Amino acid sequence: MTLAGYGQARRIRHSTGCTCSVLRAYLGTGLPYPGNSCSLSSVTRSIYVAAPEVQTGWSVIAIGIINALTREVSNVGVFRPLVHDARRHEGFLDALLQQPGVKSTYEESYGTTYEEAMRDRDEAMATIVAKYGAMKDSFDAVVVVGTNYNAATSASELTLNAQIAANLNAPVCLAVSTRDRTPEEVEGIAANAVDEFRRNHAHVIALMGTRVTDDNREAMLAALGKTEGVLTAALEEDPVVRSPSLGEQFEAVEATVMSGRPEQLARESQGGLVAAMTLPHVLDRLFEEGTIIVASDRTELIPGLVMAHSSGAFPQLAGMVLTGGYELPESIVKLIDSVKHELPIARTDLGTYTTANRIGNLQGRHTSSPRKIEIMRRVFDEQVDVRGLLSAMSVERADIRTPLMFEYQLSEMARRQKRRIVLPESGDDRILESASIVLRRGTADIILLGDPNTVKARASSLGLSLDGAEIVDMSDPALIERFASKYAELRAKKGVTYEQAVQKMTDPSYFGTMMVYLGLADGMVSGAVNTTANTIRPSLEFVKTKPGVKVVSSSFLMCMSDRVDVYGDCAVNPNPTAEQLADIAIGCAETASIFDIEPRVAMLSYSTGTSGSGEDVDKVREATELVRQRDPELKVDGPIQFDAAIDPTVGKKKMPGSEVAGQATVFVFPDLNTGNNTYKAVQRSSGAVAVGPVLQGLNKPVNDLSRGALVDDIVNTIAITAIQAQHS
Repeated sequence: MTLAGYGQARRIRHSTGCTCSVLRAYLGTGLPYPGNSCSLSSVTRSIYVAAPEVQTGWSVIAIGIINALTREVSNVGVFRPLVHDARRHEGFLDALLQQPGVKSTYEESYGTTYEEAMRDRDEAMATIVAKYGAMKDSFDAVVVVGTNYNAATSASELTLNAQIAANLNAPVCLAVSTRDRTPEEVEGIAANAVDEFRRNHAHVIALMGTRVTDDNREAMLAALGKTEGVLTAALEEDPVVRSPSLGEQFEAVEATVMSGRPEQLARESQGGLVAAMTLPHVLDRLFEEGTIIVASDRTELIPGLVMAHSSGAFPQLAGMVLTGGYELPESIVKLIDSVKHELPIARTDLGTYTTANRIGNLQGRHTSSPRKIEIMRRVFDEQVDVRGLLSAMSVERADIRTPLMFEYQLSEMARRQKRRIVLPESGDDRILESASIVLRRGTADIILLGDPNTVKARASSLGLSLDGAEIVDMSDPALIERFASKYAELRAKKGVTYEQAVQKMTDPSYFGTMMVYLGLADGMVSGAVNTTANTIRPSLEFVKTKPGVKVVSSSFLMCMSDRVDVYGDCAVNPNPTAEQLADIAIGCAETASIFDIEPRVAMLSYSTGTSGSGEDVDKVREATELVRQRDPELKVDGPIQFDAAIDPTVGKKKMPGSEVAGQATVFVFPDLNTGNNTYKAVQRSSGAVAVGPVLQGLNKPVNDLSRGALVDDIVNTIAITAIQAQHS
């Protein structure tokens, strides 16, 4: 091609009006040219997140969209058109790529550098289009994150973002900061930004105000709504999200860490407090997750502050900075160490004023911790019409359902009607960590049983926030009297005295279950420490089963690579009768429906249809008929072998015309031995994630944990219990 030819082909205007730069050969990218850029998203759905200025706080939008997409599709990519240095990873892009469900690598997730864009915008544009075209077909959806305004003026960079969005044919979500602005100012900035994108043939589908306060939320929504043809939202900024970590504070004041575990430095600080008065007055001013700034020669204050933090009777601190550079006397060090505290303490040579100034002006990175990420996900879900946004992106829910998608859907379902879940085993660190995660996600309201000071102190030592949790002291005389009286009343026919009832209420399982019975909690999760029998027994004694249900059973939600099935009963009933099998089947079908799984129930046996006989087969056949009588609308078949239930080819051959064979979603095993071994075999051999056991048949939800349960297992079980409580 001649130079004249290059000049002619270099810029192509498509019929839609958008413009893209081309010529792979000239640029030497080595990447296939993706063709007409206007068809880039013909299969892959994408969205371009942009802002008209620096420090918009748009990370909440990028994180929120990624999280929303992950619930709908199995494969999400992230793309950043411009990065500062191709040789060094960019922190924000790394944080996005680390989100669950994001499958793109760092190398394929950026276009080119700011330096290249400043040198030759056309060449840079062609590289961006080519790299995007090379990666986008590998993903169901791609989130494109625009520039951060560190390389050019706002006006020119806004236009650059508009041109990139047009060339990638990605619909645009614009973020506009509302901080320190009137609604009129926000309206003007938003309108100008939208106009600029539209002038460059980019399609704006959403306009979101960030850093909104509760006081101005409605006014800002009204201002944003003046721009026609776009979805609008106003996102409040949680103080934790903009808070720096303790490690960032220590670094800002050039401090050397004296005590505290490295992982504690990742904890967010909610601000600094200068301890310049006597200890009683300082104690009155302590606040949760605050950083205490104290001169290192104020040795009368330092031990007292450490003791206050460790006691649990005062707010839990983030850390302490000692100013002035003085060494602590050996006697003071010995006194502090005797408290066995885990409070991070650092020393700086800077003065108190300088230290306080630096800490006070420090802003933290929005994506620097899992806690911040969870808060941003929750804020986005609560304050954005997510379904409307996905519809505008033309994202349809995938037919498949991966374990990750199911986990996110559990959280989403639980948040719709938040319920109170009591956790009796607060002495277990896994429970405290799970409670902290659930609170961050907004999945449920948490009630912990235990001594409040002890629980708070342990949580603080683990670097966990229990903000929003209710901690109930089981030694409260009023609660003991109320609970024991009710238990004695309910068990009077069994000869239970008030004194015996009081003794029962010292057991956390009984105490927690009574809270559920009396409506003080909506459900209970236990079993990390207690046995299954200890967890279930109180429920059987006074919560009782639902009307018409004669047996409590269990099911596992089996998250396969592309779907979720229900297996029951794999944990409770050793050798159920035909009538009990029918109860189990109906309970499993109800569980499936609660979690948006269409119930097609397979009553499993070693024989299919009428081909076999014998006591075990007859029991399953009788149970199948009982299920049909009790619920004529339910799709159920049996006896049926596992292969005929799950494999369409085998099912069609062995049981033609069946609505269940080959497409079962609920698998009811004839006995505990078969069920327990099968679910474990499937779990271990296929890599399936087994969530449960989920208890069925009780009037109110109580769920049991394995004593080997991981934190993720506990978090999921809490969400499941909360969802069950919505239906009880």
